[in-house]
Amino acid sequence: MILKGKKVVLRTIRLSDAGRFVKWLNDPEIHKFLQIRKRLTLRQEKKIIAGFLKQKNKNNFAIETKEGIHIGSVSLDVNKDHNHAVFGIFIGEKNYWNQGLGSEASRLILNFGFKKLKLHRIELGVLEYNPRAIKVYKRLGFKREGIKREYIKFQGKYFDNFHMSILDREWKQRYKK
Repeated sequence: MILKGKKVVLRTIRLSDAGRFVKWLNDPEIHKFLQIRKRLTLRQEKKIIAGFLKQKNKNNFAIETKEGIHIGSVSLDVNKDHNHAVFGIFIGEKNYWNQGLGSEASRLILNFGFKKLKLHRIELGVLEYNPRAIKVYKRLGFKREGIKREYIKFQGKYFDNFHMSILDREWKQRYKK
């Protein structure tokens, strides 16, 4: 499946993407914003991707620029019983940060979740020391629901994890199309 925006294209993740994911996920400047803390090998990442491809509730997309450069990933992990999903995103290619590509990729997958998958709710967790992401999520319409206090230990200190969500009616009202 492919979702196209003005700046990015979301496509199905491939096993051939594993090397880039390993590079990104093992980069301390990137994984500090994720809740994954262990280092990954290429073999482990290929196994993870193969598992994602088999699971129907995992909607994982590679984020590419219009020029075809793979820069990150975005996902919705769907719970069909309760009609909601957990959202995740990261831009691994740091020279593509702060260009609006993550925002557009987020809008594309949220639209996919609410319109195509007919989800009622999409939620996420974001670490308190990631103000850039928090700002984007608020701009997309996510509302803060709660805090997992001192959830992550990073560089010897504990940090909170903010829980945010958006409902289908809020999305539809915000993006009437």
